[in-house]
Amino acid sequence: MGSSSLATNLRTFSIQHQSSSNLSFSSSIQRLIPIRINSFLRSNKVNLISTSRSRIQRPSKWKLQSSSMAGIVNSSEKREHHKKEIFENEEDLSISLAKYIADLSEKFVKERGSFTVTLSGGSLIKSLRKLAEAPYVDSIDWAKWHVLWLDERVVPKDHPDSNYKLAYDGLLSKVPIPPGQVYAINDALSAEGAADDYETCLKHLVNTGILAVSAASGFPKFDLQLLGMGPDGHVASLFPGHPLLNEKERWVTFIKDSPKPPPERITLTFPVINSSAYNALVLVGAGKSAIVAKAWGKDKSSDLLPVEMVTAEDEFTWFMDKEAASKL
Repeated sequence: MGSSSLATNLRTFSIQHQSSSNLSFSSSIQRLIPIRINSFLRSNKVNLISTSRSRIQRPSKWKLQSSSMAGIVNSSEKREHHKKEIFENEEDLSISLAKYIADLSEKFVKERGSFTVTLSGGSLIKSLRKLAEAPYVDSIDWAKWHVLWLDERVVPKDHPDSNYKLAYDGLLSKVPIPPGQVYAINDALSAEGAADDYETCLKHLVNTGILAVSAASGFPKFDLQLLGMGPDGHVASLFPGHPLLNEKERWVTFIKDSPKPPPERITLTFPVINSSAYNALVLVGAGKSAIVAKAWGKDKSSDLLPVEMVTAEDEFTWFMDKEAASKL
């Protein structure tokens, strides 16, 4: 998918949300550039950029470089842009996380005039609940937020497995982010087509100056990415031992054989994840403690788990409750 197809194949939909059990098409469609429409999106209120499909390249072979995170002394120590924060419980974590996000929102709105954020699924969304409460629900400049996803399951927007539905129910329906600034995947397409579309969405946001570009890597540079981690150490939809860990060219790619159901997903790639200005990883519960101990241990094996491959251009912070950090 080249820049020429991007320039000729953009169209934005605004879908009016009613309820997850009664979805309808919007009567309002804003045309940017005339194109052939592949299919309609059955979804809640979202912004979607859809393009004609092009084939995603197979992942290239490249050598993964490990980053040092050894020698942890206390919760504020940094190694190679990594920092850990440990809290007595999840409630304290969620309070601190909300302030952290609000502070970054204020910083980037002042500096850039917008705030680009990516969300994950899982238990992360629950830990974002304080953003929808005072003082943040009123003090944050939500009109400047642009929300995307690190990964998404290729299922309808009202499906229980949808990361969009999880975020909508848990946060997005409770804060006044303009619906045209919430960018969901086109679930009417195949996994491959949805990945193509989402990469084009990112390129459009870059071309319009909403999404920054890393001077170091040339990949899009989100202001903040909010990550969770699976019990196997996977982040986004990048799983241990999977060939997609080696992808170094694509911004967005797809997976059809996810070891965790549902099998078909799209995901941002590591070059994009690691080009983010700030990354925050949220871990709660003893079930994450063994992976945390491995990631922060002094002995680094050559077989890195996906979570060990995450970094950030400015700062990567691990938000953990006491149980998740219990084996450090």
